[in-house]
Amino acid sequence: MSTTALSKPSLLNSEFMFKGLEHTAIASPDPRNLAEWYVNHLGFHINFEYAGNYFVKAPNGSLIEIIPGEGPPPSATLKTPGIRHLAIAVDDFDAALAEIQAKNVKFLTEPYENQGNRLVFFEDGDGNFLHLIHRRKPLP
Repeated sequence: MSTTALSKPSLLNSEFMFKGLEHTAIASPDPRNLAEWYVNHLGFHINFEYAGNYFVKAPNGSLIEIIPGEGPPPSATLKTPGIRHLAIAVDDFDAALAEIQAKNVKFLTEPYENQGNRLVFFEDGDGNFLHLIHRRKPLP
């Protein structure tokens, strides 16, 4: 009986190896100000800070690290190659939309529906792209 590469035990298949994203980092010209934007606009809280770096934690436990940026930000659109947006999950799309509308965020799109999901794109305090999403049915 031959053993193929697919059937050999591997650390890559181990539950102890790669577990998922621990955090995403955003470089900012003013990390504290951007961290406070996430607190004041999206209900995150500053979970940890050191040497001008801030970890903000969402109510669902996801983390964003906000680090000091260097140089001017690149010009980007919603389709420019690279990381393009962070999706903010909400249970009540209409209430979340009303909340951020009241806080005068800059919207990039009108709210719309795609495959039963409700979305709207907007910018954070530094102009990074975010979108609210309410999924009718979770992804598999």
